[in-house]
Amino acid sequence: MLDFTIILLLILAAAGIGYDIVDILPSEMLAKVTNQDGLRIVSAGFAALFGGAFGFFVKSAYRRLEAEVRGLPVDVLLTRAVGLVIGLLIANLMLAPVFLLPIAPEFSFLKPLLAILGSVMFCYLGVTLADTHGGAFLRLINPQSVETMLVAEGTLKAIAPKVIDTSCIIDGRIEELLNTGFVEGQILVPQFVIQELQTLADAANDMKRSRGRRGLDILNRMKDSFPDRIIIHPIDYQDITTVDAKLVHFSSEIRATLLTNDYNLSKVAKLQEVSVLNVNDLATAVRPVYLPGDCLEIKIIKDGKEATQGIGYLDDGTMVVVEEGRKHVGVDLKIVVTSAIQTSAGRMIFARPYASMMA
Repeated sequence: MLDFTIILLLILAAAGIGYDIVDILPSEMLAKVTNQDGLRIVSAGFAALFGGAFGFFVKSAYRRLEAEVRGLPVDVLLTRAVGLVIGLLIANLMLAPVFLLPIAPEFSFLKPLLAILGSVMFCYLGVTLADTHGGAFLRLINPQSVETMLVAEGTLKAIAPKVIDTSCIIDGRIEELLNTGFVEGQILVPQFVIQELQTLADAANDMKRSRGRRGLDILNRMKDSFPDRIIIHPIDYQDITTVDAKLVHFSSEIRATLLTNDYNLSKVAKLQEVSVLNVNDLATAVRPVYLPGDCLEIKIIKDGKEATQGIGYLDDGTMVVVEEGRKHVGVDLKIVVTSAIQTSAGRMIFARPYASMMA
């Protein structure tokens, strides 16, 4: 409703200006026009078109500013608002004598010009100083808050919001991470991500439809479990076509962290200096590390490439090659790790049966 109101008011204002601007044309030119009312209507029409285009630009700029403001921490908003107000007050006090200066009529435009430039300069200076020295102001407001003091001093940084992508929702591991408390801060779910989930859920392909419905179910459960942390954000970008590009642009605008498990999206986001949390990287980092000499029990699933080898898998999918393990296919076997290597396809562990090592 606000967008429509802004555009409508600008169209009406531009049409009114276009209708009345005919009066400032030279009288000689107006004398040559036989239908002045028609000229006024045409002028108003062109001005209305310009006003509509300008209205769409203002609406887009307003929405982007709103999205950026929503993503800013409360302490930053507070200190910047105070800095802006102080800058305006100083500008008005210092620029008031300018209007008392004796300036020739032909240079009278200098007074409002100096007032505007001075106000902009002092406002920018106030906001900049607030970002730099806002910590002292926060300590004055709440001197007993240790967290506020640490944030103000820069020792502790405010938790940035997280923007989650479609694949991360469908994957489902983010739900468990939220339950364990390893992911902090608000989780923003843009409207275009929900639209992509709905498109998948309505797809004719059974696999896509299953993935879409799974994502919607997981999102509903997370929303019910964490109503204060899962935020559905109405942002959308009509001029950007792909969902991945929208996610990177949105995260960059509000300085949020992108939460994903998409390798290519992670690379693109890092190129554009967007912070990324990749769930796959986390899963790889928390895998148990097995060193030579460690004992574990594993089920031999199949034969290996070599004559005596058997193959088994850990719970995380890591392949284990067991020497002298072929004759134990189908049974659980206690083994001793002999070595481990990292390949482009993943990690691989080599081991031998515990009994043969002890023999």
